[in-house]
Amino acid sequence: MRLKNTTRMLVCGLAAAAGFIAVIHSLSGVTPVLAYSPPRGQLHITKLCPTYTGAAGDHCTVATSNITELPSGTTVYYDQAFGIPAGNLDSNIMIYVSSGNWAVGRCTVEGATGHGLCTVTDGVGPLAGFRAHINVVIDATTQITYWDGTYSFDPPER
Repeated sequence: MRLKNTTRMLVCGLAAAAGFIAVIHSLSGVTPVLAYSPPRGQLHITKLCPTYTGAAGDHCTVATSNITELPSGTTVYYDQAFGIPAGNLDSNIMIYVSSGNWAVGRCTVEGATGHGLCTVTDGVGPLAGFRAHINVVIDATTQITYWDGTYSFDPPER
């Protein structure tokens, strides 16, 4: 009899909790989050490359960013030279904010159109767990590079 009452109380308690969450959701329109959700969202960055010549090791500088972890002044280094494969860029990148605060990835850009794709796979320090899928457009007139895409932070468990 005691087990039956305990089970009944547990079921009633769970039902009450579920009802409470449903009421909060219906009143506020906000779904309660019961677990940690890593930051994620849209990424919008402009880069300037006034000294970029296409050589391995050249870099560009972030001019504007909607992500506080990648502020203006962040440097994007390109490991491979432009032109491999012919007329294109296919390079490892390092996004360097400061010592102990950087991320790595890869960019491929078609030279004829100025369109491409960059992926960021991880980082260290504040950029640990940073991931991004970025569409690249280089404006042929202004030479401003636009990075637009999605990002998330999912720091690895230590």
